Amino acid sequence: MMRIAVIAVGKLKERFWTQACDEYLKRLSAYADVTVVEVPDVDPSHCGVVQALDREAETILRAVPEDAFAILLAIRAKEFSSEQLAAKLDDLALSGRSSVALVIGGSYGVAPAVEARTNMRMSFGPITLPHNLARVVLLEQLYRAFKINRGEPYHK
Repeated sequence: MMRIAVIAVGKLKERFWTQACDEYLKRLSAYADVTVVEVPDVDPSHCGVVQALDREAETILRAVPEDAFAILLAIRAKEFSSEQLAAKLDDLALSGRSSVALVIGGSYGVAPAVEARTNMRMSFGPITLPHNLARVVLLEQLYRAFKINRGEPYHK
């Protein structure tokens, strides 16, 4: 079974975001072992943006499993359709990569050290999403990808 770690900067505060994520995590449990690791965001008003990103990077990098194929979600990256994401996950599984980490940065992005650790960058398009919504969309797209790969109804 594939192991997927979603590493997200910031904590979900509103109940509706948590409920949405919990629903997709429950659905995903039939297809993969998916965990969400929330990394505390660092307020740049105390130390500056660069130092805040560097401090977040330390925690993000500790959360990425050593053997994981790491994917960074970024606005300026290759856009993936649902089918392309499904194909990528299938390719990783077929090539023996059973551990995947998906990183959602904070408001200011991520430090260069995080970018250097990732194997690939992926975009949901040129729109800017709030980080809590990006997490819900990511979990939904992972669920959709597994449904596509299994030929099960859901994806239309």
